[in-house]
Formats: sequence, structure tokens, C-alpha cells
Amino acid sequence: MTIHSDHPFAVPDDSTRRFRGRLGGAVTLLTSGEVGLTVSSVMVAGGEPPRLLALVDPDSDLADALQPGVRATCSLLQWRHRDLAEAFAGRMPSPGGPFRMGEFVDEGWGPRPVEVTSYAEVLVESLRTIGWSTEVCATLERVVVGDDHEPLEHRRGRYGVARD
Repeated sequence: MTIHSDHPFAVPDDSTRRFRGRLGGAVTLLTSGEVGLTVSSVMVAGGEPPRLLALVDPDSDLADALQPGVRATCSLLQWRHRDLAEAFAGRMPSPGGPFRMGEFVDEGWGPRPVEVTSYAEVLVESLRTIGWSTEVCATLERVVVGDDHEPLEHRRGRYGVARD
């Protein structure tokens, strides 16, 4: 093993990475079948039909599972789900896998934590490579919006509670 004095993920001009970190975003759990990934690069585009756009790691198991026509669930996480978010991001150990860290329900779209009050069931429409990510474009088939007490936000590399 070699120890270097520089940051292991530094890029020659990391201003893009630092700018992205300052944007912040709601932390979601995107799941399909038996895989999931914590994703904060998500947006919803209005229209007929409305669409969900998400940037996922192309080397993730989720990216391998998502193909046009595949169903998935996008769950909005709350502060109490931060350990779950870390486990699905691969940054916290989860013996037996991250799905063992809580109770999940799957209504045929993708598992979601039982405690989640807001989520969307989506149908993957297309995938494309953008930069170092895979953009997932999916149609919103069903949206449930509940009371989100202490919504989980990711900003500047840390979790926090989004304020109203």
C-alpha cells in the first residue's frame, strides 16, 4: 500500500466537483429488483408524461439493472434514513446487504422503505452516458407525496436536514 499526500479523488481542476457539491439536493433511494443506489442528482421534468431524470454511477449494480422498460422506485429519504443512505452508497458496512437495514415493501416497481412517505414509481424510458454518469430518463407512473419531516439533504459532502 502506498500513501499519498494528495486527495485520492482530486482531479486537476476540481472546481466542477466543488460547485456540484454546493448545489445540494434531496437524497433519494433509487431501487429496482434486488439492487438500489443512493442518488442526489435527481430532477423532475413536467410534461405529458412527466419524467424523472437521475444520474447514476455507471459502475453500480443499479446501472446494470436499469434498461428501457424496467420498473423502479425513487424514494425520498429523511434524516432518520441517513445510515441507510450511506449503506446504499457503499460507504457503510451492511452485513447481509443494505436491504437488511430496514423493512421494505415492493409493489412490483422496486423496493422502498416502509417508513418513506414520498416516492415515485417510474418506468425507465432511456439511458445515455453524460460525463462520468449514466443518465436515467424515466416516466413517472405513480407519485405519492406525504408529510416529509426532516427531509435528508446532501450538500458539500455531508448530510443535513433540508429547511423549509
